[in-house]
Amino acid sequence: MKHGMSAHGRRAASLSREDAAALPADGGPEYNRLIFEKSPYLLQHAGNPVDWYPWSDEAFARAAAEDKPVFLSIGYATCHWCHVMEREAFEDEEVAAILNSGFICIKVDREERPDIDKIYMTACQAMTRSGGWPLTIIMTPDKRPFFAGTYIPKTGVQQHPGLLDLLPRVLSLWSDDRERLTGSADEIVRVLRGLHTATGGERIDEAVLDEAFAGLRDRFDSRYGGFGQAPKFPSPHTLIFLLRYGHRRGNDRALEMAAFTLEHMRMGGIFDQVGLGMHRYATDREWLLPHFEKMLYDQALTVLACLEAFQAVGEECHARTAREILSYVLRELTSPEGGFYSAEDADSEGEEGLYYLWTPEELEELLGEDDAGFVRRLFGVEAGGNFRDQSTGRTTGRSIFHLKESLERLSETEPGVRERWEVIRPVLLDRRSRRAHPLLDDKILTDWNGLMIAALARAGMVLENDDYTAAAARAAAFILRTMRNEEGRLLKRYREGEAALPAHLEDYAFMVWGLIELYEATFEAAWLEEAVALNERMLADFRDNENGGLFFTSGDGEELLFRSKEIFDDATPSGNSAAALNLLRLARLTGSSGLEREAGVIMNAFAGEIRRLPMGATHLLSAVMFSLGPTGEVVIAGSEEERGAREMLRAVRRVYAPGLTVLYKPADESTRITRLAPFTEPFCPVDGNAAAYVCRNFSCSMPVTDIGEMLALITAVQTPGGR
Repeated sequence: MKHGMSAHGRRAASLSREDAAALPADGGPEYNRLIFEKSPYLLQHAGNPVDWYPWSDEAFARAAAEDKPVFLSIGYATCHWCHVMEREAFEDEEVAAILNSGFICIKVDREERPDIDKIYMTACQAMTRSGGWPLTIIMTPDKRPFFAGTYIPKTGVQQHPGLLDLLPRVLSLWSDDRERLTGSADEIVRVLRGLHTATGGERIDEAVLDEAFAGLRDRFDSRYGGFGQAPKFPSPHTLIFLLRYGHRRGNDRALEMAAFTLEHMRMGGIFDQVGLGMHRYATDREWLLPHFEKMLYDQALTVLACLEAFQAVGEECHARTAREILSYVLRELTSPEGGFYSAEDADSEGEEGLYYLWTPEELEELLGEDDAGFVRRLFGVEAGGNFRDQSTGRTTGRSIFHLKESLERLSETEPGVRERWEVIRPVLLDRRSRRAHPLLDDKILTDWNGLMIAALARAGMVLENDDYTAAAARAAAFILRTMRNEEGRLLKRYREGEAALPAHLEDYAFMVWGLIELYEATFEAAWLEEAVALNERMLADFRDNENGGLFFTSGDGEELLFRSKEIFDDATPSGNSAAALNLLRLARLTGSSGLEREAGVIMNAFAGEIRRLPMGATHLLSAVMFSLGPTGEVVIAGSEEERGAREMLRAVRRVYAPGLTVLYKPADESTRITRLAPFTEPFCPVDGNAAAYVCRNFSCSMPVTDIGEMLALITAVQTPGGR
């Protein structure tokens, strides 16, 4: 069972409690200490000959006691190059012998411990001007890094040293020139601490929004969508910014850029045409060749962008893409408990993308000549294949499905093309499901679940699908029931019945986001109560009372080199950006000016960074747009039994108004809503009819019972200068 924790199974296996109890503390001859962990990524390495530790006081104490440097390797379960480095280096006895004799070796799952990853990835970027995973750090026993890199093979290539070159050199310096290494480590730590000091400034204004749009417009790829050349990332939060900016400013170009990008992503190989769902990113300009892992957060954020595009531009294709992605999530990434799994791997049978590729011969054998020819023409399946091996650049004979034109446009010239494909697609999906499946990373993460709850709740509202709303509610109930400790604090990760690890800023910010969306999808006051409570806990635990903004880690969390505080978005919006927009929405929902001030403190704390690089924090700019207005509040009073309540709620949900918040005050929850939002106390039905109160800055119109009048008032408050 030497390599029993391979990445190539359906799931990473965990040792049973009974079996674990029978092993010695170091894991035994066939396993290292990682065998006792829950992380699928760590379990993948439990059969390595490397004497891995998880991140722990024990590991650093041993490094100090034996006066050895620490070799830190950070990755995640669905990372292709992490698998490559494991096969080439960490499964190699010669490499393992050097690591075990000269170093204390630590493995970290970046998805379980993003706090550790963010610190050492920042170090890597500062030292090498690049980054990625696997992340390789060599540091002192007191956690100060002096070497950083990413993927490093066993042996060197040209000018790039391999581990067999690097490790002996480090040990020689550690023995003979220690001051050189520790001096370098001291300087790196000094630089890192300086990088994470936010610079405040004047309030961010309209000009910064225009500057961000101009930068995105200049980088926009008008042929294929997206920004720049390659690689291309989905970046849905940037597309949401463009949709909201275009709506706010009447800027059709901004709307077109976002909608065009979403359409071309859906056409490309980055979208799984057979099984649905979005791959991580495209390595080329055309969105053809992806990195094949599928991450939960990409699904959630892309759904949110598609829903906004559907509302903003009215094109049904975006609603269809949202439905397709959600069908994948509900089919493949949903746990029996109701939470959502983290990801699916890029690799199967040791090859990236193999699970997703097709040959002409496979198609003809399965479908017959006529249908196989249709599929080949539709999705560009070539005789020689369009998929190239990353290391050699050679075609493999296999092809990635992709569209040259959207199915909507093809249907205009070839009626019935979509219907024919939807008959064939399940046949291909069934055949593909019989292949060796990529690993499922089945840990449940609070932050990514918060994003998925937000996406499902918004989809339930916009697409009028109760199944989506029910799935969001079930997941939220699971997180709130299972992933909180006795103090009410969130926990980071759940797997195999165990919830553990302290939560970080993004866990709170994204869960609050999801709960706000769930309230507006269901108008059940309990979800708004939970959002307010978690938001209060977030502010208490993460607020920087001296300089403003929110730290990534709580004040009583593990002491690392420094407490990072970030505003720039990555694959997901930053925690500060999400928190700022949450605070503004909660302020409008509850009437709390204090929450609005908290949002202002966050935005002002990072004003200097935002002015220098506005395109790097587009989700915060969405919050800035909300704060600048126009915004409005709608309160609908009246139980569903009273005439018009259901119709009013349905009508207001159809409006695309990013600055609008909606409260529902039914008779049976009147006291509960009034407690959450005291400004709603005087609002009540009118003559037995549900009534809408449309407000701007909590100055409200007279009640109206007619839907047309309500919508006219909403349009007025959403217009600059309107009332």
